[in-house]
Amino acid sequence: MPAVRCYNRRAMEKFDENIIKQQEAEMKARQNKMGHMPVGKLIFKMSVPMVISMLVQALYNVVDSYFVAQYSNEALKAVSLAYPIQMLMIAVGVGTSVGMNSYISRKLGAGEVEKANKGASNGIFLLFVSSLVFAAIGFVIAPFFKLFSDKQNLIGLGVDYLSICMWFSSGLFVQLGCERILQSMGKTGLSMITQLVGAVVNIILDPIMIFTLGMGIKGAAYATVIGQWIGMIVALLLILGKDHEVKLSFKKFRPCRETIVDIYRVGLPSIVMQAITSVMMTGMNMILSRVLADVGGESATSIVGVYFKVQSMIFMPLFGVTNASMSILAYNFGARNRLRLMKAWKITLITAVCIMVVGTLIFQLFPKEIIGMFDHDGTITKGGTAAFRIISLSFVLAATSITNSVTFGALGKGVVSMIMSILRQLVVLLPAALLLALTFHEVEAVWWSFFVAEFAALIYGFIMLSKLYKKEIAPLPDGAPV
Repeated sequence: MPAVRCYNRRAMEKFDENIIKQQEAEMKARQNKMGHMPVGKLIFKMSVPMVISMLVQALYNVVDSYFVAQYSNEALKAVSLAYPIQMLMIAVGVGTSVGMNSYISRKLGAGEVEKANKGASNGIFLLFVSSLVFAAIGFVIAPFFKLFSDKQNLIGLGVDYLSICMWFSSGLFVQLGCERILQSMGKTGLSMITQLVGAVVNIILDPIMIFTLGMGIKGAAYATVIGQWIGMIVALLLILGKDHEVKLSFKKFRPCRETIVDIYRVGLPSIVMQAITSVMMTGMNMILSRVLADVGGESATSIVGVYFKVQSMIFMPLFGVTNASMSILAYNFGARNRLRLMKAWKITLITAVCIMVVGTLIFQLFPKEIIGMFDHDGTITKGGTAAFRIISLSFVLAATSITNSVTFGALGKGVVSMIMSILRQLVVLLPAALLLALTFHEVEAVWWSFFVAEFAALIYGFIMLSKLYKKEIAPLPDGAPV
């Protein structure tokens, strides 16, 4: 018997050694990838799934607006006015999911699988509760539309559309959470499937429910939430139907205060950052619809809605590249490799600028054709053409500012990154828009506020980047080859 116990102990020790070696090999492989793979190839490989995923997300609202526009321009205006609240829901959903993702990934990295499972269940619980809050607000959403118009028909259309999206928002919130659980385990392909399924369902149902079934703007809302719910169901099946590292279970579930606080410690700043866009769009719509009401400002709110949905198809590839580069920048800064850090920054900047140059050309050459797709009776094409051409002049500036903002975040300067975002979308943009509206009293003047805001953020960003480079980047050793 002692010999058997001795053999078993040696076998267990050998097994433990193999596990440790395997873990060390996996860690070394990850380090080799981040520290030794050619930077350009690394950025491309990491950004492609993110770009596809983000484009699919942007497709939801573009498809809705396109089919709603074929129904009526008044319905398009209502959907455009509703968009800031939809952005706010996405901000809360994505921000909470980011916090959950961070928590799960950290616990998995530490080998604390049970805590990772607890993070998944608590995160989904928080997302479901958030959807209930928005569902309750959906019953009293009419005052929001009264901020922009006194027309009862427009207010009624807006309430019809947005209330449905809010009442059934559980599909959106839970789907976002499930996607992040899959991403935290490195299953980005499965995450992308859930988004594609939801988008395809939405595209198929939109014309059927709006026109074939004659449901109008309500049909667009139902098509959206059905797509989100089916995407959620697919995501849950992918998580629950396979043997993953993270187990999602609500058996004997109780909310954990410590876990929830940890999730929001990361998630809350992300919610605030993304909610800035919602506040900005609300402010811009108020300036147009109230200050410039007598010169077509209310119709211009449709242009704002269409612009932000269409430009998302340009900006999402940019965000995919910059999000992928963030981890590369952070890793090589931590590894004290100046050459790879700067190479990653330069490639990211060049790629971002190239993407936005293409976007600028599209908006400069084909604005009439783009806005015409969303113009049912020809009332917004002329104004939309001018808006697209003027605002797109700021695209290259935005590419540089966003790259620098991501760099600050990667190097641990989150406050600087946040200030840049606030400058771009609130502090400079809205006052500039209001000043231009009051000074020139025409809609076209307001569009120049985007250029002013991007220019201000660009100057601030390069001043701060110059200081950061001299203080923390320049002293770094050259490090491994790029």
